[in-house]
Amino acid sequence: MIASEGATEGRRDGRADRRTTAMRSLENYLVREDARLLMLLTPPFDKTEKDPGYIKGYLPGVRENGAQYTHAALWAVLATALMGNSDRAFELYQMINPLTHARTPEEAAAYKVEPYVVAADVYTAAGQLGRGGWTWYTGSASWMYRVGLEGILGFTKRGDMLYMQPRAPASWPQYTVEYRYGRSTYLITVQNQENVSGSAVEVTVDGQSRPDGGIQLIDDGERHEVRVQRVRTGAGQTEELVADDRI
Repeated sequence: MIASEGATEGRRDGRADRRTTAMRSLENYLVREDARLLMLLTPPFDKTEKDPGYIKGYLPGVRENGAQYTHAALWAVLATALMGNSDRAFELYQMINPLTHARTPEEAAAYKVEPYVVAADVYTAAGQLGRGGWTWYTGSASWMYRVGLEGILGFTKRGDMLYMQPRAPASWPQYTVEYRYGRSTYLITVQNQENVSGSAVEVTVDGQSRPDGGIQLIDDGERHEVRVQRVRTGAGQTEELVADDRI
């Protein structure tokens, strides 16, 4: 999985066909729709002639040895979003979301751990498919927060500049982000009435157009209204410029 993500999240001057092949392999071999998880690798290391290292110390289907390792699963979501497949990125994100593993008593019994915190891993071992592992894992939790906020909602801060590069599902007509910067509050509304799937946008701040899409953050104690309209490529920022800034 990490090789697939690296091919996508790496330099933009790489071969597009390799990125496409890597992500197709991820979908074909590592996504388990039945158990709502993304495996790190398959098959797991078990009876091998050569020793791959400590990873083989875990039982097959546990933690890094063929289970979902949530850090990497979230990087796969980010890679999918960066490839421009926003609808699929959100589907994968929701597969990882622990709340979706305890919607029924049967799901909760299979998951076995707290559904209100992020688990570092989810098992694929025989008889334990879908069981959550090490919970309250801050590394995975922070990546889930970042991928959701930055990778999907598009909130991208660089110093005192903010850019909105939305990769939310095209079916979302609108969403809002309220951001406090020092004493100031920025109420950001992202609109998409035409089901646009790209990340090109037109931006206004307090009624003033921002042709480059940049939002200058000012700690003035005021409330600022930011309007972000998703547009088709060519009407606002190009998707390639937005992508280069994100990487």
